[in-house]
Amino acid sequence: MSTVGIKYLFHNHRIEKPRFRLKSVVKKPSSLNYSLKPLRSGGSFCNFKSPLGVRPLRAASSNTELLETKDVFFKETFILKRTEAVEGKISIRLDSGKNGANWQLTVGCNIPGSWVLHWGVSYIGDVGSEWDQPPLEMRPPGSIPIKDYAIETPLKKLSSSAPERDTLYEVTIDFSPNCEIAAIRFVLKDEENGAWHQHRARDFEVPLMDYLCKDDNIVEAKKGFGTWPGTLGKLSNMLLKAEDPKGQDSSSVSGDLNQQIRCIRGFYEEHSIVKQVPVENSVNVSVKKCPETARNLLYLETDLIGDVVVHWGVCRDDNKTWEIPASPHPPETKQFKNKALQTLLQETEEISESKADGHGSWGSFTLDEEVEGFLFVLKLNENTWFRCMGNDFYIPLSDSGSLPAQSRQGQSEGWGKSERVASVPIQISGEAAGAYVVSHTAYTDGIINDIRNLVSDISSEKRQKTKTKEAQESILQEIEKLAAEAYSIFRSSAPTFSEDAILEAEALLPPEKICPGTGSGFEILCQGFNWESNKSGRWYMELNEKVAELSSLGFTVVWLPPPTESVSPEGYMPRDLYNLNSSCMELMPAKLYGSSDELRVLVESFHKVGMKVLGDVVLNHRCAHYQNQNGVWNIFGGRLNWDDRAIVADDPHFQATASAVTISIMSTMIDASSIINASGGSINMAAFTTSVFNDFFQRHEASGRGNKSNGDNFHAAPNIDHSQDFVRKDIKEWLYWLRIKEIGYDGWRLDFVRGFWGGYVKDYMDATQPYFAVGEYWDSLSYTYGEMDHNQDAHRQRIVDWINATNGAAGAFDVTTKGILHSALERCEYWRLSDEKKKPPGVVGWWASRAVTFIENHDTGSTQGHWRFPGGKEMQGYAYILTHPGTPAVFYDHIFSHYRSEIASLISLRNRNKIHCRSVIQITKAERDVYAAIIDKKVAMKIGPGYYEPPNGPQKWHLSLEGKDYKIWETS
Repeated sequence: MSTVGIKYLFHNHRIEKPRFRLKSVVKKPSSLNYSLKPLRSGGSFCNFKSPLGVRPLRAASSNTELLETKDVFFKETFILKRTEAVEGKISIRLDSGKNGANWQLTVGCNIPGSWVLHWGVSYIGDVGSEWDQPPLEMRPPGSIPIKDYAIETPLKKLSSSAPERDTLYEVTIDFSPNCEIAAIRFVLKDEENGAWHQHRARDFEVPLMDYLCKDDNIVEAKKGFGTWPGTLGKLSNMLLKAEDPKGQDSSSVSGDLNQQIRCIRGFYEEHSIVKQVPVENSVNVSVKKCPETARNLLYLETDLIGDVVVHWGVCRDDNKTWEIPASPHPPETKQFKNKALQTLLQETEEISESKADGHGSWGSFTLDEEVEGFLFVLKLNENTWFRCMGNDFYIPLSDSGSLPAQSRQGQSEGWGKSERVASVPIQISGEAAGAYVVSHTAYTDGIINDIRNLVSDISSEKRQKTKTKEAQESILQEIEKLAAEAYSIFRSSAPTFSEDAILEAEALLPPEKICPGTGSGFEILCQGFNWESNKSGRWYMELNEKVAELSSLGFTVVWLPPPTESVSPEGYMPRDLYNLNSSCMELMPAKLYGSSDELRVLVESFHKVGMKVLGDVVLNHRCAHYQNQNGVWNIFGGRLNWDDRAIVADDPHFQATASAVTISIMSTMIDASSIINASGGSINMAAFTTSVFNDFFQRHEASGRGNKSNGDNFHAAPNIDHSQDFVRKDIKEWLYWLRIKEIGYDGWRLDFVRGFWGGYVKDYMDATQPYFAVGEYWDSLSYTYGEMDHNQDAHRQRIVDWINATNGAAGAFDVTTKGILHSALERCEYWRLSDEKKKPPGVVGWWASRAVTFIENHDTGSTQGHWRFPGGKEMQGYAYILTHPGTPAVFYDHIFSHYRSEIASLISLRNRNKIHCRSVIQITKAERDVYAAIIDKKVAMKIGPGYYEPPNGPQKWHLSLEGKDYKIWETS
């Protein structure tokens, strides 16, 4: 069970390039009134109703007497706080200005907020994707330069006299069509929560001149024939001009091919956007004594929209043990597992003046005089429950005091006078939801609000100019402390039901209370193979003999090699996904790692000792079984017998080149022109050109007929097009088959995730619900003249962007940390291990719960040695990752080597001190020859040849472990 959360990702405003850090995708909330409208000039294109604020509740007429009678001895309003996702649009319009001389780019957003356009330009002749600042005359009023590469311009609120739901926020950029700018690039920044909104996790790019569009982040009008970009566009334009009476000869056609022509086209596009906004509702409770029956009458009313269910019971003493009260019970009441009652509240009439705003609901409960208290929680839907500050709502039924047992704020004179923040919602699913309303995770509500306020404070541009660096560091430290406190509360929460109810609930829910992508947070990962493991043909059986040993060392998760049939013996060139005998039988008859039966036995062995198992799955690419009629390998066999629609259309290694297209078409046109001229005939050039294009692409069929790739190409095999519905459906079924039906994997290691959008990974994770998942996002760090840059924010940002695209459903290997450790240890530059904010400089410093730290794997080490860790310094690396937050991974070759005992001691120390993926770290020293840190105030460590001893004060330190250039201390 998890808390419906305000999951802020704290944006580093000093990164080299802006990246989208937050992407929350949740279902559309029922209590928001939002619908799209057609765009109109000067208006908005959505109907957005702000959910902020609490609507006043009005009692149903039949219950007015209960509210007004003098016999009421208890009245209180509880505020229900939560967040909901508001869906809207980012609009992008490119058109000519009013005077016709200049052009205008207009970017708008239809969700209320404080929006800023973070933008820059690319000039003609620029190489790569770096930004430049635009000329001064191009910058709208209010623009602020950001270093030397970007501009920030606030969006202005239009239609200020209109209601908030008809508001549009826009900014317009004017530019000359004759300028030297090739493209405008931007992201939209939300100042309220620090989120960056991008296009498919990359910067928006608006081209201002024709060229071959290779990136799918380019936004512009869809093109038909006659408006092709680049060389083909110029060619088609010239062919169409052939119908002009004046005409042109073939020499002019070939000459114009080398000219660079600017051709700006107007367009309009909309892109979906999701923003988390705070929502407040309330629940009012009053209790009166009925003089005729001496019973207590309790009235409950809420402005929550929808079918609201009260999960309730009574207690007879201060222990607040739930009991089912004697009848009568309200209508629409049913019993839940002999522990409580569930009552569907009745719709309140005329709760608001606008029928569109919906109705609230109410309920009336008659309770015996000897009952001491009324206990309840509110259920809004199957996944959302409300509770009071982490506890069940408790209403005292004794009239000895006019105040609630949990509040002494002064007596309420009327509705709304005594208000308390009651709850954020809790996500619970399945039949056990009712039993789990007792969880304490909602205690973190106040802490989350504190974090939100601190984040807003530090991210304010105006405050940044006046706040000292020390003050900002203080705020960041406070955020970290609050987050750690919230996590500690979550870990130590305990139910308040009876022991029987707890056991019953545990039987209904999975045994692990996990966070997607990170398991329990205490995982230690073992890579259970190397690059040579396939050669024995019986690796599964060999590893099975080491299961007990790996468990005794303290590992909780093991990562196994790819199980599917593969063209390469290591398994990373998969072919038939449902064949689990590991090799392409025509090329390599041996079963390499072993058979599917042996794999099942191995997984069962790990499960028996309490270890989870990750399957290594290659989702980015797949090798075909057959060639098509043109000799292209693009037809698949086996159970997933896809055709070329499953392959991306723009992999340069698996399609005809643009030059080949141009030369072939030009040759065809010249030949045809010669024949026509010789015969003295005439032809419709537009129709003829269309025919030539169609014929060419039928004869020179590319490898794939899918959509353009949304990631990097693998080169050795064609990238799969995950945007195809049938591809995603088949992959989800295959993963489910591996996890549930055939093998029993607990999670996934995802190969080469740079090749496809992380949003598809979220889809696959949602379908398979893994205990733990980690993706391999490996690209180059930043170097200048061969030397690694100190600031690697841009590199870790790319990894965080991918994790964000998965909605946090998977973590990622912290390649940034590995690279920085390389330079720090190899060059004795331990100062590299602290960033400008005195935090770890890798992904673990920004999103520790999703960072899987490592120093070596089958690619970087083993017999491949693509990026081998500095020799003789491996234990310094393990002393770092096994004492720091994040989830550490240990390579198989190191476990079964002379490092075994040292690694085992470090794992034991980590488990003994309960260091987890979110542990709090304080870097105490980062100098040329030494790095030192204190973790959770329980463990101190240092690596490097330099001197360091932890300071003695209230904490007394003793040396626990020592090796070559590393030491570890624990508190006494």
